[in-house]
Parts: sequence; structure tokens; C-alpha cells
Amino acid sequence: MREDRGGGVMVMERRNGLNRKRFGAYLQSDPAIFAGDDNDFSPRHSNASAATSPVYNYDKSPASGDASPYLMSPWNQSASPYSKSPWIVRSGMNLYDDEFYAQNGLIGSLVREEGHVYSLAVAGDLLYTGSDSKNIRVWKNLKEFTGFKSNSGLVKSIILCGDRIFTGHQDGKIRIWKVSSKNPKSHSRIGSLPTLKEFVKSSMNPRNYVKVRRNRNVLRIKHFDAISSMSLNEELGLLYSGSWDKTMKVWRIADSKCLESITAHDDAVNAVASGLESLVFTGSADGTVKVWRRELQGKGTKHFLVQVLLKQENAITALVVNLSSAVLYCGSSDGVVNYWESEKHLSHGGVLRGHKLAVLCLATAGNLVFSGSADKNICVWRREENTGSHTCLSVLTGHSGPVKCLAVKEDEEESPSSPEEESNVKKLYGSYSNRRWIVYSGSLDRSVKVWRVAENAPELLKLRDADRPYNKK
Repeated sequence: MREDRGGGVMVMERRNGLNRKRFGAYLQSDPAIFAGDDNDFSPRHSNASAATSPVYNYDKSPASGDASPYLMSPWNQSASPYSKSPWIVRSGMNLYDDEFYAQNGLIGSLVREEGHVYSLAVAGDLLYTGSDSKNIRVWKNLKEFTGFKSNSGLVKSIILCGDRIFTGHQDGKIRIWKVSSKNPKSHSRIGSLPTLKEFVKSSMNPRNYVKVRRNRNVLRIKHFDAISSMSLNEELGLLYSGSWDKTMKVWRIADSKCLESITAHDDAVNAVASGLESLVFTGSADGTVKVWRRELQGKGTKHFLVQVLLKQENAITALVVNLSSAVLYCGSSDGVVNYWESEKHLSHGGVLRGHKLAVLCLATAGNLVFSGSADKNICVWRREENTGSHTCLSVLTGHSGPVKCLAVKEDEEESPSSPEEESNVKKLYGSYSNRRWIVYSGSLDRSVKVWRVAENAPELLKLRDADRPYNKK
């Protein structure tokens, strides 16, 4: 790993020795990426120094008893070598009764045979799902509540903002929907980005056109390829959209105006994440993660490139910001998750190694980080507040296809714990948090699975260490 400093831009390069086809070459058809089996993906080889990462390294041979953590999943009983883990059956190591462990794991599945699930968004007790069927389904209490349909373009991203829903589509359009104040089951389309008025006005000026592939001229304010990602900064009232057309666009929510169109990368923009003050992050198939800062310019504002956090051979496939800990997480096609800490001026914190194939989605909640992958698994990581290091709590297994999207909300049925229980957990695991989360995972197996995960769960390696003396008895 090498850091070059100059011209105010820091670049961290990661190279590997494989001469592989660029991941961006597959981006024009998502279903095609995952049509084959696991062997269609090249194995992951990373030269990033494990010594710089405060996490456990699971890059071991599958033949090893300490292989990838999905083998140790508390919910993957058939594959787990720890058949007497306290997560699975009652043992002398249990700090809680069986009722506690029953509340950690798969709650249920939502299945509607109409297409791969590409996007999720959750608000309160409502879950919105987008698929390649062009339908947006709304679920409540694990049952279908209502839904609405767009005319074209599979739904690749969903953003909820009050009574409005923004959906990003394969056809390059961002559509805006509104929930009826009288009937929560009724959704109507109220516009798109850009608005028709702005589109017509902009089209009158030849300077508003840019040249794209095959010598086509398109309006600068309109995406001409698939919307890959959207991110909302509610505090600033801005919506950011990333697209396979290599651009990031900045929209003002109040009047749906396109404030900026930025040619951000040399290849498709796969991920956009905002939320750390005036910063926004973009990740691309060109293997770079870039940092943009919103600054005053004249009577308005403009986003300027201030830093390149990462430059590597493998495509960047997912970004997420943990607002409470001010940490940026980045997933890539080699199966690893890099992270940077804002409080340390976006210094590289380390690498999380838990997947065999590409990381396709990320989500955060409290001190937890969730990574979904083409290997069909979801790794649950916990960031320790004192040290900033990460440990793998569990691996959620059960999907039969790549995990494409994640959404998380706090568990409203959280039950209190006694002071004695809290004390015991603190002694053994160094910290305690009573928060539990409901995790939704959408997959290309056409299902959404619902999980319950607790922050105070012991991580896999400590479960293993605790189980060994128990088995000797």
C-alpha cells in the first residue's frame, strides 16, 4: 500500500498481480453479472497490508478449519464447526436464556416472484422494495401493504424524504412520487428530475449540451445512462445521484432544480454517499474513491474535488457513511471493505476481510456495519468505540443469490436487560449496548429476508474460543 501526497490530493493505490477483466465492463447489465455460479468470479487477492488493519483477517484457505467466517455463522448450523456454540443450543457458557438467542437471526422472508430485488428503503414500519419488474412494492409487518409502478426502467435506488419518494432507474430517470395524506396506500407520480420546465428551458441553450459516446449530444442536467446510486443530505436539502454516465448530479429538493453536473470519474459511478458536513463521496468502476466538498462560489455553491482516497485495480461497488461514528466504508469487487475515519482527517483505518466475492452493498446502524456480497452472505461487523477496530459478529446466511441491497432500522420491540446481564457482558466482551436492529436484505434470488441483530452479541472468534474449553468437558 502506498500513499502519495502532492497537489493537495492524497492517493492510496492498491494493485494486484491478476490481469483480470475490468469489473466496469459488466456494468451495462446487472443480471448478467450474477448469471453464473460462484466460480464465475475471480478469487480475491489483495496486497493491502493486513498489519495496517485492526480487524481479523479471514483470508484463509477454505480447507482450513479457520476459513471464511460464513462457515462459522451462528445461523448456518449445517456448516458450522461449532455445533455447541451458545448461539445455537443451550450451554454452560450462556449469559442469556434461549429466548435472547431466538431473537437474533432470521425473522422472515418476503417473496414475490416478479424480479430480482435491486433496491430497498425503510421508514418506520414501511419497507419499500424496487426490482427489475418496474414495480415499487410497499410492505408492512412482513406483508404486502401496497405498491405502484413506473412506466419503464428497473428500480435501482430508492430514497425516502418525508411524504416523497425518489426512485432512480435503469433508464437514467429519477422519478418523484408522493404519498396521499388521506390514503397511505395511494402513491402518485408528481414529477421527475430534471423537471419538464427545466428540461425545456435548458434545451434552448446550445451550451447546455455535452458530447457523449457515439457523438451524441445530451443535456448536461439529465443522466443518459442508468442511475446507480442516490444519497440524501437532509440538512442541506440536497439529493446526489450517481450514474453509469460517469457523472454525479446535485439536486435541490425544494424546487427539484439541478444545481450541478460533475463529470466525476473515468468510468461508471457506482456509489454516492453524503452526510459528513459538506462532503460527498463517489466510488467508480475506475477503482477510485473521490471526496468532494461543497464551497461557496459567487452567489451560489459548487462542489470541488479535494481528495482521492483510494486508487486500485478493482471496481468500487458500494459506499456508506456512518453518521454517528463519522466513518466512511467502501466495498469493492475484490470482496474487501476499506474504511476511513473523519475525525482523523479521513485517514485510512483498515480493511475488513469477510467475503469471497464482490461486496455489492453496505449499510450502517449504531456501531454496526453490514456488508452484502455476491457470495450470497451478509457480514455483520461491530466497531469498538474505544479503539476503532472492527470485529465480525456473525455472517447471515440464507439467500440463494447475490445480496444486492440492504436497509436497517432500530428494533422497536427491544427488551430491557438487567444490570447483572450488562455487567457480565462488559466483563467478557469489553462493552455493552442494548440496541437491536432489524436488517432487510434484498437479493437476486427474488426475495427480501428480514433479520434481527443485537449489538451486544459476542463476535465469532470469541464464540469459538469460548466453545473450545466447553467441548473438552
